[in-house]
Parts: sequence; structure tokens; C-alpha cells
Amino acid sequence: MARAFSLRGTIQNLNDGRVKVIAEGEENDLERFLKAIDIKNTVIHVSSISREYSEATGDFESFYKLVEPGETDSRLDQGVVVLKEILGAIKDMNADIKDMNTNLGGKMDQMLEKQDQTIEEVRGLRQEIQPGVTVQLRHVQEDIRAIKERLGMP
Repeated sequence: MARAFSLRGTIQNLNDGRVKVIAEGEENDLERFLKAIDIKNTVIHVSSISREYSEATGDFESFYKLVEPGETDSRLDQGVVVLKEILGAIKDMNADIKDMNTNLGGKMDQMLEKQDQTIEEVRGLRQEIQPGVTVQLRHVQEDIRAIKERLGMP
């Protein structure tokens, strides 16, 4: 971020967990930089910022990080841990979704199979009922004719 604001200076992780920043640049760029580093998210949470102003020394050609021999960036390490957790959660979710899709596909196949069975049963019932209904209808028609004849109706 410091480089994006054309600042020069250093940043250094201190043993007590604080971060020391020495930055030189235009006043408005320094103010924008202060706002930009006031970070509060999952990986980084800046609890407070203390600042001191003094005349620029001109000793810095660019902006860089000071590190002790063998030092790793603990925030980067913490970020990697968080990213690994996120990737693991995503992998688990993908596996769960794949299982759901597999199960859903199987359920859909079962439903379609049941639907086909039901259609066949209805067709069979229709074929069984139809002759009986036709015979009963004939009997009803004959009964109606007989009643009409007794009543003297044409």
C-alpha cells in the first residue's frame, strides 16, 4: 500500500506484536496511507495507530520491509492458515454437494420408475374396467327400455 501511495520508508514487525512504520511522502498521501492500514478483517485487525511526525530525512529510496534473519511474516503465515481452512471448507462443501446431487439423481430415477409403474397400473385398470362398464351400461340401457315399455313410452 505504501508503494501505491508513492511513499518511501520501512515497515517492521516488533517482538511485542506491534508494527513499526516509518514513512516519508506528501502529507495527503500519508493520511490516505494511515486510513488504508487501519484494517479490520478476518486475518488482520489493527487495534490502534499511534503516529509521530518529524521532518523527512530523505534516507529512503523506496518502501521496504525490515526482517530479522530467519523471520517469516507471521501475518502471512496466519493468512495461509486461514486460507487453508477456507479451502478445506470449500472442498467439504463440494463433496457434500456432489453427494446431494448423486442422491438427488437416484431419487429422481426412483420417482420416474414409480411414475412409469403407476401409468402402467392405470392402463391395466382401465382395460379391466372398460369391458365391465360396457356390459353394465348395456344392462342399464336395457333396463331403461323395459321401464319405458311398461310406462308406455316410445
